[in-house]
Amino acid sequence: MKKGKEFEKKFPHRFKFYQAKFSQLETISKGNVDTIIFDLGLSSIQLDDLDRGFSFKSDKKLNMTMGLNEISALDAVNNLSEQDLKLVIKILGDEKEASKIAKNIVKYRNIKKIINTADLVKIIEKSKRKNYLSKINPCTKTFQAIRIFVNKEINELINGIIIATKKLKPGGKILVVSFHSLEDRIVKYFFTHYSKNQSRPSRYLPEKKLTKIILYDKYKNKVLTPSKQEIDRNSRSRSAKLRFAIRSNNKFEYPKDLIKKFKRYLDLEDINV
Repeated sequence: MKKGKEFEKKFPHRFKFYQAKFSQLETISKGNVDTIIFDLGLSSIQLDDLDRGFSFKSDKKLNMTMGLNEISALDAVNNLSEQDLKLVIKILGDEKEASKIAKNIVKYRNIKKIINTADLVKIIEKSKRKNYLSKINPCTKTFQAIRIFVNKEINELINGIIIATKKLKPGGKILVVSFHSLEDRIVKYFFTHYSKNQSRPSRYLPEKKLTKIILYDKYKNKVLTPSKQEIDRNSRSRSAKLRFAIRSNNKFEYPKDLIKKFKRYLDLEDINV
């Protein structure tokens, strides 16, 4: 927020900062726009601020909030049932050892409340089988899952791209930079399913079964990824994927199939803590 205000002061006629969720996009922009860009990644500023609790290196209080939250990671790990924890970690983090991690979280908190990020790291590391060939930190997927849950990132992404589509002028562009497979899967489905050249889920599905809602011009399914030079300069960009689509002239219609397709994830984020 501080950086945003600095840019706003430096470029008063070119930059305006709003602290809001993707789902609140409609309240920020009153008219239709030419381009909307979604950057779904955490910034280095957020990762490097150990008080935010996004980093495995932090020994601060569990947090992982983006700033406009109803709950924190502290609430999630100490209050979710073992079954709900397992589902969150397995589905949102794609973690194969979710069952054991959830069991050990509950076992630990029954003795002592989990307060610090370092405590959660120890629990996860003790729960995971050693994989000496993996370069990925053993806590990565669990931290990702809890962060997504706490910030309702799937809800925000889906609602954000729907509202953005509604706000775009004909010929306007929507660009989305994603950093993990679930985000990319949602964006890819949305662009392909609602474009003029929409793909069939099955070649045996009749034409009439395809959606008639066309929100985008022909989608090329082109993915842009960082070059080796960019990754060398910024290693955190290595998993980034950029997709873009161009708004059609068609009237906006609500994409119900998108909600239906990812309902499992949306419902999971709505679990009460």
